[in-house]
Amino acid sequence: MIVFRIDRRSGVATYLQLAHQVRQALRLGVLEPGDRLPTAKEVVAATAINPNTVLRAYRELEREGLVEPRPGQGTFVRRSLSRPATAADSPLRAEFTDWVDRARAAGLEREDIAALTAAALDERFPAPPPSHRSPQSMEEDT
Repeated sequence: MIVFRIDRRSGVATYLQLAHQVRQALRLGVLEPGDRLPTAKEVVAATAINPNTVLRAYRELEREGLVEPRPGQGTFVRRSLSRPATAADSPLRAEFTDWVDRARAAGLEREDIAALTAAALDERFPAPPPSHRSPQSMEEDT
């Protein structure tokens, strides 16, 4: 079962944090097809957020085809996002965990490790170039 953690200082909408945490659990194999997500009532009790926020996150995940509501039963995982290399017992994950341990031993804090990881990802997965659109077409979007 997934346990949600809300960072009220992050600047990220709470429903997006919930949806992101479900996607991450799906990628890591923590959640698998057929698993039931916590009910809105359970999430509210654990996090003190508005039930509509939970429902909004679950609707977003449903639109992505990741979960499905079953009336009277709850919301269930439809499909996984995990890959063998992300499994808890995979060699790649063990290597990464060892690297995190070395980083902590070197005195890095969680935020330092996250920044270093993000920088490495940005180097290997560069953002696509911005589209070259005319100011007029940009105005039409607003």
